[in-house]
Amino acid sequence: MENKPIARKLRLLSQLMELHDANPFKIKSVANAAFKVDKLPFPVAGKTLAELEKVDGIGKSIAGKITELLETGTMAELDELLDKTPAGVIEIMNIKGIGPKKVAIIWHDLGIENVGELFYACNENRLVEAKGFGLKTQEDIQKAIEFTMASHGKFLYAQVSPIAKDLIEQLKSILPEGLIESAGEFRRCCEIISKLIIVVGSRDQEIAFNSLLQSAIFNDGKAEGNHINSKLENGLHITIVCVEKRYFYQELFIQTGDDEHAKVVLSKTTDTIDQPTSEELIYKKAGLEFILPELREGTTFIEKAAKNTLPILITQHDLKGTLHNHSTWSDGINTVEEMALYCRDELKLEYLGMCDHSKSAFYAKGLSIERVLQQQEEIDHLNKKLTGFHIFKGIESDILYDGSLDYPDEILKRFDFIVASVHSILKMDEEKATSRLIKAIENPYTTILGHPTGRLLLSRNGYPINYKKVIDACAANNVVIEINANPLRLDLDWRWHQYALDKGVWLSINPDAHRTEGFHDTQYGLLAARKGGLYKERCLNALSLQEIKSVFEKKTSAIAE
Repeated sequence: MENKPIARKLRLLSQLMELHDANPFKIKSVANAAFKVDKLPFPVAGKTLAELEKVDGIGKSIAGKITELLETGTMAELDELLDKTPAGVIEIMNIKGIGPKKVAIIWHDLGIENVGELFYACNENRLVEAKGFGLKTQEDIQKAIEFTMASHGKFLYAQVSPIAKDLIEQLKSILPEGLIESAGEFRRCCEIISKLIIVVGSRDQEIAFNSLLQSAIFNDGKAEGNHINSKLENGLHITIVCVEKRYFYQELFIQTGDDEHAKVVLSKTTDTIDQPTSEELIYKKAGLEFILPELREGTTFIEKAAKNTLPILITQHDLKGTLHNHSTWSDGINTVEEMALYCRDELKLEYLGMCDHSKSAFYAKGLSIERVLQQQEEIDHLNKKLTGFHIFKGIESDILYDGSLDYPDEILKRFDFIVASVHSILKMDEEKATSRLIKAIENPYTTILGHPTGRLLLSRNGYPINYKKVIDACAANNVVIEINANPLRLDLDWRWHQYALDKGVWLSINPDAHRTEGFHDTQYGLLAARKGGLYKERCLNALSLQEIKSVFEKKTSAIAE
């Protein structure tokens, strides 16, 4: 074994010792030895224990650890500490700028055990109030995690969106007369983007192609046929497909839908499609209703298009209110009044559902029963004060390990509605996770099932659930399922929206906003909802104020009976 891997093991040992609050003198000794071993002009492998003890900065204790490592490939003390530390916490320690002391706070005080949870906490502004952290530190951590995520070649839709918009504007400045449109995963509004495809149509394909290839945008671009392949500094792969204008819509169609979708649609065409003047014409020749780009996954919506039963997809204009939001009462940045005024005056909405964290969420200043009553008094006061707007009293109640909610019935009944969510003990097999959710769904006070799998895109897989059983339970118990609009979540996954709708389950597009800016995440939830085929008639927060009041009151009355 060479010196560098030995030094890395010693450095990890010192970091774990500090994380677990070991003797400071011993920590410093191991850390110093790691530095020394890394800089030695000779290999330590092959040295006897006695020879190692004499090396400056190593000494008897460290020499024993190095010898153990060389003989066995490991160190008992290191293994012991690794066993006591979640793998995700070790991963957090590898993030630039976070030392063991900060990792200990992240782990022990905030209850965060992996990088995905840390990134989510940064998005929710949860780090700024922790000891030793501030806004600048939080921003640095978030950027470091984003860089790591990007190095894997996959990006959140929300990350690619501004890049795509800017790139298309640059292309239009080079080819002002050209037809330019995004395609592929981005145009289909996929939650994860591995490549940004843009189709360009020009009267003179060759001139356009060379102009793009020689532009500063693609200084490292490689030409392959009529494609220009490039990679941005952040790691995002770009493909520009350049065709003559007369073939633009045909190429746009081919490049937009997934392979199965394009193949099936083209197989249904009776006439040769040559130089179509629109994508609509392609679907018309296939005997189909026009299918919007976000629905071009597989054959599900092709069958509906053949029967003229495609849904009229929900739009931003359809949304009348916003549910599942947080304030300064728990881990939010803005007060209830600030959140309400922003919704009323800026977003022109009719109502706001406040759902601060419940008492089990200690890491997010969850509300004790006393604080619940205090917040509800404040909301009553605000509802008298604010005109043309209503604030609903909600809570994001933690689903405990046994599936129960974390308040007694006498408190649960005081809320207008309840979002039930899992936030802790996420390591479960499918049977346990499913039964836990179903018990919460069967609680008569549960109104909405929040982020059903707990996933954090690109960083944490959700706990495994039997989707059909969970959705069936929601149907049987008249429970709405959330489409959490945070771009890291987008949970319930769009692939299950149709099953839920077919079972009669309502969905709700919830931003899970922790600050006023967070309301704008609704756009990502809306895209996911459209991709899943949601229409306004089955979206809870597309109901007017009077309609949703009636829904909540009806559920409350049913419980009382």
